[in-house]
Amino acid sequence: MMLSRLNFLVGAAAASVLLAGCGSSETEAGAGADLSAQAKAAAEASGYKADGKGGELHIYTWSDYIAPEVIQGFEKALGVKVVVDTFDSNEAMYAKLKAGGTGYDIMMPSSYQIAQMAKDGMIEKIDHAKCPNVKKNFASGFAKQIIDPAFTYNVPYTVTYTGFMYLKGKVPEGVEVASWKALANPAFKGRVTLLDDMREVIGGGLMALGHPINSTDPKEIDAAVAEVLKWKPNSRKFDAESYKTEVASGATWIGHGYSTDATQIIVGDEEEGSKPRPDIGFALPKEGYTIAFDEMVVAKDARRKDLAYAFINYIYDGEVAKANMEYICGPNPVQPGIDLLEADYRKLIILDDATIARGQVLKGFADQPAVQELYNKAWDRIKAGE
Repeated sequence: MMLSRLNFLVGAAAASVLLAGCGSSETEAGAGADLSAQAKAAAEASGYKADGKGGELHIYTWSDYIAPEVIQGFEKALGVKVVVDTFDSNEAMYAKLKAGGTGYDIMMPSSYQIAQMAKDGMIEKIDHAKCPNVKKNFASGFAKQIIDPAFTYNVPYTVTYTGFMYLKGKVPEGVEVASWKALANPAFKGRVTLLDDMREVIGGGLMALGHPINSTDPKEIDAAVAEVLKWKPNSRKFDAESYKTEVASGATWIGHGYSTDATQIIVGDEEEGSKPRPDIGFALPKEGYTIAFDEMVVAKDARRKDLAYAFINYIYDGEVAKANMEYICGPNPVQPGIDLLEADYRKLIILDDATIARGQVLKGFADQPAVQELYNKAWDRIKAGE
């Protein structure tokens, strides 16, 4: 299955599976389903000791990233409240924490951001004795997509692939949308949005020119800036959230964005009244695309580390992972959960080896501050249009 030309509605036989999936809860393990037994078992295995006083678990993550029934099952089993705050970029998340934002127990940054957070003393090393499901149930096929497969500070949550969500009817005949070159095509003037994310955008410029996404070469980074500036006349704005609804409305024709977001819109959500959108496609650029794992980390100053480890262990239960994957439209690297998915849905969200080979994993520069400064200045130039 070539994701660069993927029509996410993979046929009538799969339609009912998909409509009962992304963002919906009318599934065997969906909302209405009670995951409290799984939460109780996971908490006990983590060493959690209920004190009858309840309490709150605070999670800082991306929007629409945890199935409601997953949260409800945890709350019901342990008699606690899960409070979720959201961010729309790693840079925004990091800046808030760096400025003194506290009160979170679990955060979900992308892999490349974690080394810097560890260096800054924001997060603690993972105590694997308190989340035994992780190494027991981790799907080993995802190991090459993760920066630290030893899980020192990180527990992989889900992977997203960055490409282009687009309106099929607005792509002129002969234009290859599965290419970074499409962003400079005058046919899309004023109808493109780029992610408001430094590494994603500069990485796109690098890959468009055949350079590695994690280049440390100043000349290559400068060339990437020049390439991105060629896209600016077509770009409406930098945006990491609203592009998915704007493509659906027609305001944007090509939205640089994430596979999970695109799949949610394309498949639709029967429960919320949104219909499938076969007129929308998702393309992974042939020159290369971003692979980014978002991972669970435990805050150094977490108030409820006991709840944090109980929740992490719970996420790696098979039934819980199944419900999550059907909600977020992307894979959790939890083998028992993957095995529980309907076959068509599993094929939909898990890429084949040939497609994975075209992707590049974003890495951080926590140990190379001079390189990080190069990227910061490059981003400033892009934002200023220079």
